Order: sequence, then structure tokens, then C-alpha cells
Amino acid sequence: MVSLHFQLEFPDQKYPLAHMHSQLLNVFDWQEPTSSKLQRDVALSLTRIGWNHAFEYETPEGLSIDMAQPETKIAIEVDGPSHYFKGTNGHLVVNGSTKFKARLLGRLGWTIVHVPYFEWGTLLDTATQDSYLRMKLR
Repeated sequence: MVSLHFQLEFPDQKYPLAHMHSQLLNVFDWQEPTSSKLQRDVALSLTRIGWNHAFEYETPEGLSIDMAQPETKIAIEVDGPSHYFKGTNGHLVVNGSTKFKARLLGRLGWTIVHVPYFEWGTLLDTATQDSYLRMKLR
């Protein structure tokens, strides 16, 4: 991700580890994404509302997206508890790695729709879940 960041933010500069890019990418690719029950529930709801998507999609640049429509470049990111930390006022704050990934995807032309776990957790039935996703995708 750091290599991609440098390529996007500083296209005229040479990335210091460019000679190792393929080795770094191989290490990055080695990590298989794992899906949570929350992700699978969101994917089921997307299917119910007719939003065709790829599950655990990997962009050509090597970024993993929870659910995506590659042809429209719309990404669904299901943000579980590990995507947040508690701020000084006690409110949940999106962590740096989640913001960084969203920034990279945005620079690559993706529209990101976030589904926070604390919002999804309040949706008590499939009809409410489906309505929530329809609203988020407008």
C-alpha cells in the first residue's frame, strides 16, 4: 500500500524501494482476506436487493475490498470494531489504516460506501437491513 501511495501522490518521483516492488507485492498478496459473519450478512442483503457484486474483490493494484462492483467502481467496506478506536471524548473514531485504504481507493476512482458495525447492529430484520443498504447506495 505504501508503494501505491507513493505512485498516486508523487507520480513524478521514484519510489525508493521500486526495485523490490514485485517482492513486496508477493508478500502482500500472501495474506488471504478473511470474511466475518457481519460481511457475509451484508453480502446476503446486497444480493437480496439485487446489487450484483464480487465478494472479497482484489483490485488490480492489490487492494482488498469487502464487496465491489468493479465495472462501476463502487466498493462496500464493512467496518467492524477493529476499524475504530475510542477518541478522547469517548466517541468511536475511524483508525488510520482504514482512512489510508479509503484514500487510496478514492485516488483510484472508487466510491466507498462504509457499513459501520454499530449501525448494522441496530437493524433487527432483513427488511430493515435491505432498506438501509438501498439508502446507502443512493
